[in-house]
Amino acid sequence: MRDHSNRSAGRPTLEEVASRAGVGRGTVSRVVNGSAQVSPKARKAVQDAIDELGYVPNRAARALVTQRTDSIALVVFESGERFFAEPFFGRIVQSVSSVLVARNLQMVLMIAQAPEERRQLEGYLTRQHVDGALLLSVHGDDPLPAVLEERGLPTVRAGRPAHPGPVSFVDADNRGGARSAVSYLQEQGRRCIATITGPMDTAPGVARYQGYRDVVGDGPAAAGDFGEISGAMAMEWLLTNYPQLDAVFAASDMMAAGALRVLRRAGRRVPEDVAVVGFDDSVIARHTDPPLTSVFQPVEQMGQEMVRLLLAKLDGDEPTEHETVMPTRLILRGSA
Repeated sequence: MRDHSNRSAGRPTLEEVASRAGVGRGTVSRVVNGSAQVSPKARKAVQDAIDELGYVPNRAARALVTQRTDSIALVVFESGERFFAEPFFGRIVQSVSSVLVARNLQMVLMIAQAPEERRQLEGYLTRQHVDGALLLSVHGDDPLPAVLEERGLPTVRAGRPAHPGPVSFVDADNRGGARSAVSYLQEQGRRCIATITGPMDTAPGVARYQGYRDVVGDGPAAAGDFGEISGAMAMEWLLTNYPQLDAVFAASDMMAAGALRVLRRAGRRVPEDVAVVGFDDSVIARHTDPPLTSVFQPVEQMGQEMVRLLLAKLDGDEPTEHETVMPTRLILRGSA
């Protein structure tokens, strides 16, 4: 164990670290800023001195040298209510945070949906408070991502943009996952397969509906917003208008959970009368009654890849346009 009794009374300075390590001030600065132009012996001496003195680099001074804030924004284009209710967001925040912490970077979480929130967010992000931004749940032709890029802030999105352009994004194979789920229902002999869609101004909502249509065509469809209440309301509408339905593909586990509740209340047995499949393979899928068959998407890996792409862009190692689409797979449980 190191003896810390010789630490200075005030905040240790760069000069004190250099003196303790027996090197020049410039060498200490290079070690603190992560430069490779330092010998292993000198680096160890500086790191030992930093530990002994309890030196903490001055972030403002370091930013002047590196032109970096060491902060990354994670921007969620949803209401706070939805952010805290949907498991997807918690999983991806945890994933992103773990990667950034390992790189000694700070995560700035920003939730913005209302116009005033958006104005504040835009001002904050374009005043050099962060080095880059990860964008979640972008709706439709939202102009903010393009504005941020035009003002020089590197960004990476979760989800394919509505229109092709010079952007970087990470996505799951939403269309392929939905297609496999609906194909499975059809192979099990289901003849009237309905769907509860996600919001059609989001990339996952559109892609999952396209995957459904790849198999069924213009089948029974009701709109949802990925939330449980919308799933229940959509299921009620489907039962009223298509009482003969014998299967439902819901574009999220939360909507599927709402649909299960309505089916139970209506006296429809799952899966005997109506099979139900969700999307996400979230913790909800394992706790519904019966447990929910669902399409797994690699949320944690998506978050990690978003961070990797953004940091590569910051280092100049990645082009401005890069797309990564990760595979999905169907997880079978009792509901189908």
